[in-house]
Amino acid sequence: MNQDFTKGAAWIKGKVVPIQNATIGVTDWAVTHSDVTYDVVPVRDHGFFRLNEYLDRFEASLTACHMDVGLSREEIIHALHQMVATSGLQDAYVAMVAARGVPVIPGSRDPRDCANHFYAWCVPYIHVVRPEVAEAGVHVMLSDTTHRIPADSVNPRVKNYHWGDFTQGLFEAKTAGFETVVLPDHAGNITEGPGFNVFAVKGNTIITPDAGVLHGITRRTVLELAAAQGFSVQERDLPIAEFMEADEVFLSSSGGGVIPVARVNERQFSNGAAGAVALGLRQAYWEMTQDDCYRTPVVAP
Repeated sequence: MNQDFTKGAAWIKGKVVPIQNATIGVTDWAVTHSDVTYDVVPVRDHGFFRLNEYLDRFEASLTACHMDVGLSREEIIHALHQMVATSGLQDAYVAMVAARGVPVIPGSRDPRDCANHFYAWCVPYIHVVRPEVAEAGVHVMLSDTTHRIPADSVNPRVKNYHWGDFTQGLFEAKTAGFETVVLPDHAGNITEGPGFNVFAVKGNTIITPDAGVLHGITRRTVLELAAAQGFSVQERDLPIAEFMEADEVFLSSSGGGVIPVARVNERQFSNGAAGAVALGLRQAYWEMTQDDCYRTPVVAP
């Protein structure tokens, strides 16, 4: 079997394999129903960043989705270490996944009849926005036709693969020449984008949506860093009109940290460049990933 791990690795059914060799069944509800919860922890310089916080959220998502993958927290940690160590990747995007599975009673439509299972995979570190674009300030479309799936339909605080709204929004944005998209809710508030949270800066205040969004670990990190730098931070509804009148806008993601925004639709921010607040937080974020208080070095079990 091909043992080339340069493209990444997967832990599946108790074994680590090259990512290109990892498979799940076509009748798994993860495939047929997008019935999955997951989380992603970054690895920088061969160390997991805030691993325990990502595991806390993953476990909360398992509970919310009524899933039991039959592994303890320690066993999941062991699998992640084994996989990343085997891959040899120094900087990685590491996903831990819980899938609903296949019904043990053929043809059953009862989710309680499914055999839940865990798998994981890692690839070279992913930036949701290319670093050179982020440094210059990304151009973002705020869609006026596609809205975020309502939180009372699919809970955005539980990471999931329900990307129908994001995918449609990305088609709109890419076709119009933008790098990515931010979606509003049906009440006219900003929510989030595909793989990132959104922030607005007004004076000494940094605002980020609280409802209808994933409470990202990177989002939490940004709020901590902003407060430490003396900013007032607010988690609340962010109406579109207020957002578009901000002094500065930026994004946050486990895939790229803090990402400055230079333009939303036709509105330029920071004179069409990366803003000073975002650039300062971006640097602070990367420095924090090297802080031993938040790092868990990858070890080969």
